[in-house]
Amino acid sequence: MAKLLYQGHGSFRLTTNNGSVAYLDPYVGEGYDKPADIILITHQHGDHNNTDLITQKPGCTVITNVEALSGGKHNTFSVLGMDIEAVMASNKNHPPEECVGFIIAVDNLKLYFSGDTSKTPQMSDFASRKFDYAFLCCDGFYNMGLDEASECAELIGARHNTPIHIKPGELFDRELAEQFKGPNRLIIEPGNEIDLL
Repeated sequence: MAKLLYQGHGSFRLTTNNGSVAYLDPYVGEGYDKPADIILITHQHGDHNNTDLITQKPGCTVITNVEALSGGKHNTFSVLGMDIEAVMASNKNHPPEECVGFIIAVDNLKLYFSGDTSKTPQMSDFASRKFDYAFLCCDGFYNMGLDEASECAELIGARHNTPIHIKPGELFDRELAEQFKGPNRLIIEPGNEIDLL
């Protein structure tokens, strides 16, 4: 069974059924002990790209916003049974030509990681994709706030919607997470690893 460890802020470790390990937006928290097969970076801000935390396996695939936006378009990748699609991420602090979100399809699941963004036009089409999980930034300072993130969750229609990147400079804030009103809310605290169902 695939597992997802939330490390706090916007950082995750995904372990697939076949044992492949992918990190997304490494920054802080625990759980960087497993060597990486894949590293995904949504953009180059320092709270999303601390790859020094991670030991890379030989042949580790690193996909940053640069590769994701190569050729002036949002690209797709297939690595170790994982289909990875870059999608739009944008707001006043995050130019669309420098930032992406990622959709990951693996082990019969679809996961959406927003990166740093506000509501994007692409989200209008996401409901038809039938995501199992959506991880939505909501700090209200660098990104959309809790109300807008809740609206995006409604629009996207994932089976589980999780608020992340909740408070600038903090791994997590439970009180703010509880104010996320998106449907099918799933709050995950840093250090918790969930089975992806």
